Amino acid sequence: MADTAGPTGDARSETRWHHVPDLPIRMAPFLRWPMRPGEVVRHVAASWRPFKPRVLILVTAFVVWRWFTPSFDEARTWSLDWVAAIWLRNVVLISLAAGGAHLWLYRWNRQGDDLRYDARPLGRDKRLFLFRDQVKDNILLTIVPAPIAGAAYESLWWWAAANGHAPNLGFSDHLWWSLLLVLLVPLWSIGYFSVGHWLLHRGPMYRHVHSWHHRNVNVGPWSGLSMHPAEHVVLYGDALLFLLLPAHPVHMLYIVVQHHIGAPLSHTGHHAIRFTRSEGRLGRILTLPIGDFFHQVHHRFIECNYGGEESPMDGWLDSFHDGTPEGEQRTAERRRRINANRRSAA
Repeated sequence: MADTAGPTGDARSETRWHHVPDLPIRMAPFLRWPMRPGEVVRHVAASWRPFKPRVLILVTAFVVWRWFTPSFDEARTWSLDWVAAIWLRNVVLISLAAGGAHLWLYRWNRQGDDLRYDARPLGRDKRLFLFRDQVKDNILLTIVPAPIAGAAYESLWWWAAANGHAPNLGFSDHLWWSLLLVLLVPLWSIGYFSVGHWLLHRGPMYRHVHSWHHRNVNVGPWSGLSMHPAEHVVLYGDALLFLLLPAHPVHMLYIVVQHHIGAPLSHTGHHAIRFTRSEGRLGRILTLPIGDFFHQVHHRFIECNYGGEESPMDGWLDSFHDGTPEGEQRTAERRRRINANRRSAA
């Protein structure tokens, strides 16, 4: 087991985590002041290293565009054939990401609790979940609505681009703009998610919609897209940007594939997937760093960390939980204020 205590002491014992990364969690260097250009460059370079989720998602988006999308000639006219093909491909991608991670980490238990944030078992025999089973509940709420929502937004773009209603650029003809968009699209996505996620935590939207997702206090790969169908409509809505912004199909697909793959991988409950137990050089090469402790903290403490480490949202709202016991105390105080305000408004 590779537990790591941050500078505030024994984080595992005080916050009941099985594994924690180095604490405190820090926001991206371009959100810290004074900004240090060298740190910003290193952060961006590290986020695009091979065998990191962003590169995996970008490569997948390229493969999807090259071999698993309709042509513009096909998309010019609405047809169940090409729309259904997009839906089926979405089902396959989500199943490979969520199902593959679940099999490796939970069904086959290939790395045990190594690098797992919360070692408690996923929910079984709990009335909270459909079929009284968290995994079955999560699979149903993922595999039915998520591929439909993704296919709806993507099909709209293909039809609009094919008919000249959405700007579509060739990558090589606009090389520098296309490369810049590769760097900016993830920032747009996390910014959109942060705002939408915070709104989903407000009043009726939380009670009737987002609370479905938060039944997963301890998350697994199928939890990432397990939510009320209305939330899928919100989540995949960031793809609408490309109805206005000139871009290549790969940029649009990056957004959609990021949800298909990124959501399950960021909810594995593990800091990384290890494909070997070796402690040598080979072991490091075969490690996929997919953990999102920032968001894991959100699932446990709820009213904090609405965005991500590259979003300014939590700094603006004073809702940032850095993973330390002090962060837990600040979040508890914030929740008391929120609950008091809700009671006074009732």
